Amino acid sequence: MFIVTLLTNPAAPSLDAATVENLRNAWGGGEAQWLATGEAAEFSLAHRPDNAEDVWTSLQAEKIDLVIQPAEGRKKQMLLADMDSTMIQQECIDELAAEAGVGERVADITAKAMNGELDFEGAIDERVGLLQDLPEGIIDHVLKTRIEYMPGGRALVQTMKANGGYGALVSGGFTAFTAKVASELGFDENRANTLEIADGTLTGKVIRPILGREAKLETLDDITARLGITREDVVAVGDGMNDLLMLENAGTGVALHGKPALQEKCDICINHGDLTALLYIQGYAKSEFVT
Repeated sequence: MFIVTLLTNPAAPSLDAATVENLRNAWGGGEAQWLATGEAAEFSLAHRPDNAEDVWTSLQAEKIDLVIQPAEGRKKQMLLADMDSTMIQQECIDELAAEAGVGERVADITAKAMNGELDFEGAIDERVGLLQDLPEGIIDHVLKTRIEYMPGGRALVQTMKANGGYGALVSGGFTAFTAKVASELGFDENRANTLEIADGTLTGKVIRPILGREAKLETLDDITARLGITREDVVAVGDGMNDLLMLENAGTGVALHGKPALQEKCDICINHGDLTALLYIQGYAKSEFVT
């Protein structure tokens, strides 16, 4: 048995009953259930449709996301989330660079690294090197003035935790940012890279080891083993190629507004919904959200 979920951007809901019913009838699905009027609906299917990819493409043009997944085990016990451009709307290193006057140069390197065009470790060394001699206080300044949370993030973390879940924030960014974001949203733990600081200034170096693609997979295995659960019990979310291994190996891997190279590799791509999409695809109704 499969579950089909259709959803849109909650800030501009555009999912109508006709769209849901037409697709349900075409695929011979079960009775449609609305998880949130105008935002998200689901129905069951006995088999995965052969034309699912074509339907996904046509719905994308209408700003509707489509997810088809096995019904069994879709409600997860753990959330494993990337931070930059996933739980927050910015890339923290790009914001630091903007304050240092090298924003465009660093942002270009970031974009190529997230799309898998550059070695992640080399890219982070190059970018952090451009931040040398910035005062340590710039981190708090950026957190207060430049960082915005991705819509739906707090509801996602808090709803899963209220239902016995565990939240882990894992980032190729920096602990100075993940600690704040994790605390604000309610994650149980966070892991990231550490900027080297000496005499109140950034040295332009990252303390080893570098947390990248393989480390995110190691985090998945480490935490699940500690909690006594399996990879299948995890929903993971990210946007860049350094998230690929954890998305491929989690029970449910979601590319949220993902880079093109990542979307090509992922079965579940959310391009119009926000982070509450991860609740809808688990079967939570909006009335069950904890905010």
